[in-house]
Amino acid sequence: MLKIENLHVFYGGIHALKGISMEVPEGKIVTLIGANGAGKSTTLRTIVGLVKPREGKIYYQGEDITGKPSHYIVKKGIALVPEGRRVFANLTVYENLLMGGYNRPEDEEFKKDLDYVFSLFPRLLERKSQLAGTLSGGEQQMLALGRALMSRPKLMMLDEPSLGLAPKLVEDVFKSIQEIHKKGTTILLIEQNAMAALQIADYGYVLETGKIVLEGTGEDLLHNEDVKKAYLGG
Repeated sequence: MLKIENLHVFYGGIHALKGISMEVPEGKIVTLIGANGAGKSTTLRTIVGLVKPREGKIYYQGEDITGKPSHYIVKKGIALVPEGRRVFANLTVYENLLMGGYNRPEDEEFKKDLDYVFSLFPRLLERKSQLAGTLSGGEQQMLALGRALMSRPKLMMLDEPSLGLAPKLVEDVFKSIQEIHKKGTTILLIEQNAMAALQIADYGYVLETGKIVLEGTGEDLLHNEDVKKAYLGG
């Protein structure tokens, strides 16, 4: 579904991505793990067109989308749930969800998707008229996921969804991700919580200072001694 070939990204003189290549097959959960500053967020920002690569190609469903504008990429069926949630603080929960589906008509299908989001996150229905900025961190993460779902994505990319959340909420968020996946959405997940990510991932890549140093099934990486030492506290 998504294929990245030899991607090089620079921020001024900093070589942030050094020729990474990876694939996200349709219907799978793929995770990209690594320490802070490894280039994980840069990878997602480049896929959605927020950062332009100096070299390399990004293909989505066979089409070259390298450097295409973000609104075009969203319309193609890719949604990004950004790090730090980035909800619209001065809009209500309901208005945030409407913003997620801004490129769709508010028809029966739209209403069905809204009902689906509320069934997945009943707390959002309870808080429907509340300003998003007054929600707890966990509720804001639910809203960020719900907002992305409203664009009806085929591929959902999540940037550190568990960041700053209590352990119980982390568990809830990961259950929600699995539920979204079961409904047919392909997932590309970026996480510092490597244990939680690898437990649900079909396949994983390990990124270190802009290079992919290891890849394998989620199961294989969970039991890999180097991964255990570096990321799992083993």
